[in-house]
Amino acid sequence: MLQAPEISPEVVEQDRLYRDMGLTDEEYQKVKTILGRRPNFTETGIFSVMWSEHCSYKTSKPLLKKFPTEGAHVLQGPGEGAGIVDIGDGKAVVFKVESHNHPSAVEPYQGAATGVGGIIRDVFSMGARPVAVLNSLRFGNLDSNRVKYLFEEVVNGIAGYGNCVGVPTVGGEVQFDNCYEGNPLVNAMCVGIIDHKDIQKGIAAGVGNTVIYAGPPTGRDGIHGATFASEDLSEESESKRPSVQVGDPFMEKLQIEACLEVIHSEALIGIQDMGAAGLTSSASEMASKAGTGLEMNLDLVPQRELNMTPYELMLSESQERMLLVVKQGQEQEIIDVFNKYGLEAVPVGKVTEDKQFRLLHKGEVVADIPVDSLAEDAPVYYKASAVPAYFEQFQTMEAYMPSVKDHQQALQALLQQPTIASKEWVYDQYDSMVQTNTVVTPGSDAAVLRVRGTDKALAMTTDCNSRYIYLDPETGGKIAVAEAARNIICSGAKPLALTDGLNFGNPDKPENFWQMEKSVDGMSAACLALGTPVISGNVSLYNETNGQAIFPTPVVGMVGLHDSVEHITPSFFQSEGDAIYVIGAARHEFGGSELQNMLENNYFGKAPAIDLTVEATRQSALLQAIRSGLVASAHDLAEGGLAVAIAESLFDKQLGCDISLSGDATVELFSETQSRFLISVTQANRQAFEAQVTDAAYIGDVTADGIMNIKVNEQMTIDTEVEGLKALWKGAIPCLLKSRD
Repeated sequence: MLQAPEISPEVVEQDRLYRDMGLTDEEYQKVKTILGRRPNFTETGIFSVMWSEHCSYKTSKPLLKKFPTEGAHVLQGPGEGAGIVDIGDGKAVVFKVESHNHPSAVEPYQGAATGVGGIIRDVFSMGARPVAVLNSLRFGNLDSNRVKYLFEEVVNGIAGYGNCVGVPTVGGEVQFDNCYEGNPLVNAMCVGIIDHKDIQKGIAAGVGNTVIYAGPPTGRDGIHGATFASEDLSEESESKRPSVQVGDPFMEKLQIEACLEVIHSEALIGIQDMGAAGLTSSASEMASKAGTGLEMNLDLVPQRELNMTPYELMLSESQERMLLVVKQGQEQEIIDVFNKYGLEAVPVGKVTEDKQFRLLHKGEVVADIPVDSLAEDAPVYYKASAVPAYFEQFQTMEAYMPSVKDHQQALQALLQQPTIASKEWVYDQYDSMVQTNTVVTPGSDAAVLRVRGTDKALAMTTDCNSRYIYLDPETGGKIAVAEAARNIICSGAKPLALTDGLNFGNPDKPENFWQMEKSVDGMSAACLALGTPVISGNVSLYNETNGQAIFPTPVVGMVGLHDSVEHITPSFFQSEGDAIYVIGAARHEFGGSELQNMLENNYFGKAPAIDLTVEATRQSALLQAIRSGLVASAHDLAEGGLAVAIAESLFDKQLGCDISLSGDATVELFSETQSRFLISVTQANRQAFEAQVTDAAYIGDVTADGIMNIKVNEQMTIDTEVEGLKALWKGAIPCLLKSRD
C-alpha cells in the first residue's frame, strides 16, 4: 500500500510512482494535459482510483451500452447507487449486485463481509429499506485446504455481517470449478423496497449548500482498494491485505435507520455511500452528476488515526460512511438525526459553481481538479477482440456422448457433486427470517418475500452457469438470463428486471475481451426476448491468478413480482397422486454439463442450444397456468438434468415417484437441454393444465412410498430409496469440508 508523506510532483513523475498507483504512461500524460501541470501525489492518487476499471468502467463502457435499460416499469436505470422498478401501489423495488472478489481472495472473511455491507449501503442510499440479501459465489474444487478455507471464511463473513445488520440473507448460488481456485468470486446482491416519494439521488446540487460527512471516522484501511480490484491477482497479492476494509455491521444498522429518517427531511439534497475510492468517488461523482463543483476541508474529516495525509483521507475505504449534501443553514437538522443514533455527522465542505474538485488541508490547496475529468471524462478504451482457438475447436467437435452403464450410480454420484449437492451447510448459517417477511427460504428456485401492506410478494434469484459461457459466451449469456427468469417463473412470479455482476479475466487479452462482448450480446438478446431490462450492475475484471483467467461469469440477479401471494409456488412435489409433467423434450446435449465434468474432469464441445422464442413461450404459458391455480409445484431443469430435478423435488417431503420415459436413458435422465421445467399437477387439474401448456408431457405420478422409480423404455433404470439419495445430497459438502489434506 502506498503511503505518504506527501511527495512532490517531480518525484511522482521521475520515479513513475503513478504506475504503482495504476495509471499508464498515456493516462498520466492525459492528467498533465487536463491540469496544465504535473499532478501532486494526492491528485495522482485521486485520478488513479477514479480512472481505475473498478470505478470508471473504462474498458466495459462500450459493451454496457448494448444492454436494454428501459421499460414501462423502470423508474431508475444504471447510473445511481441501485436501479428501481415500479411494483404498483406507489411502491418500488430497488436492487443491485456488486463483486468483492479480490478482497475476498486475500482476506475472505472481511472481503465477503464488507461486500455485503457495501451493497446494502447502495440500496439504502437510494432511500429504500433493505429487505433481502443474496449472493453468488464461486470457488475452486473442494480438494485443497486453501479452497476449503476460502469457502468457509467467505460464508462466515457473509453470515457474520448479514446476521448482525438485520437484513435477511434469503438466497444465492455456489458453484465449484478449478478455474476459481486462486480467484474466488464473491458477488453480493441487495433488494430494498421504497415508496416512490422517498427516492433519492446522489447529487451535489445547489451552490453554497453544505457537504456533510456521516459515520465512523476515517482510517487507513482500504486505501487503493479500487485499483487493487483492477489488477490481476498474483503470489504478491497477500501483500495487498491492508487494502481490505474492515466492516462493522452494528454501525451499518445505525446508518440504515439514520439515513432512512434523514430522507424525510426537506433539507436533504443528495446522499451517496462512500464505496470504492471512498470520499473521492462519492464527492466527485455527486458534483459531476449535478454539474457543480465541490470544495472540502480535509482537516474537518473525522479521523481515527493520527497524521493522516490528504492522500490517505481521500483514498481510504473505511466502511459504513455516507456523504450528504444539505441545504445551507439547515445542517443542524441533519446532524441531530445522526447524533440521535450515536453517529458523527460533520460539515466538511460546500458546493461550488466552478466545477472544480478542490481540497484544502492545513491551510493549503492540496488538490484542484476539474470534477468532470474524474467522473464523466475518464478514458474509454475499445479493446482488441479475438476468437479463442479453443472455441473454434469446440464448434467443430461431434456432440459429446457420455458413457453411463449404471444410471442409478450416476445419479448418486451427481447428487454428491459440490455444485449440485445441498447448500444447506451454507444457508443454515444465514438468518433468512429476520424482518419476518420471508415466505420461501433458501433452497428453492427463488426466494420469496411478502411486500408488507399489500397482497404482493417479490421473488428473487441469482444465476449463472459459467461452464456454458466458457464453451460459447453468446449462447451461455442467453442461458444465464433465461435460467434466472425460469427460476422466477417457477416461484409463480413475473420477471421484472435484472442486475448483472460481470466477472471476467484480463480484458487486455483479446480472447478475454471477446468473451466479454459475446456474453453481453447474448445477455442483451435474452433481456429483450424476456422483457427483463438491466437496471444496475457491476463489472469486475482482471479475475486472474498468475495469468490464468476464471471462466467468464456474468452473474444475473433477477427480481420478479407476485401480484398475489396466492401465486407463490413451491419447487418440490406436494402430494401423493399428483401427476408429473416435463415441459420440453431432452436432446443429446452434454457440453458443459455436470455429467461431463464428473466423467471427464473437463468441459468441451458445444454448449446446449437455446431458442429464446421457445423460452419466452414456455415461460409465459407456465406462468399463466400457475396464476390459474393449476400447478402444485414447478422446478426448472438445470445442472444434472431431469434425474437430479426429480430427486430434488422428492427430498422435501420424502415422497416417491413412478415415472416412465422413452428414448436414450442417458439423454432422458441427464441431458442439460434448455427451456425445460418439471411440474406436478393434481389429477383434477390435468386436463386444464394440458390445454394451457401444450409443450408439457405427462411422465408419471407422485407416490407415498419414498421410492424413486424410473423406467426407461420399460426397463427399470432407477429404483432406490429417496432417503438414501437425500443423505448423499445433504452430506456431500460437510464431508468434503471435514476432510483435510
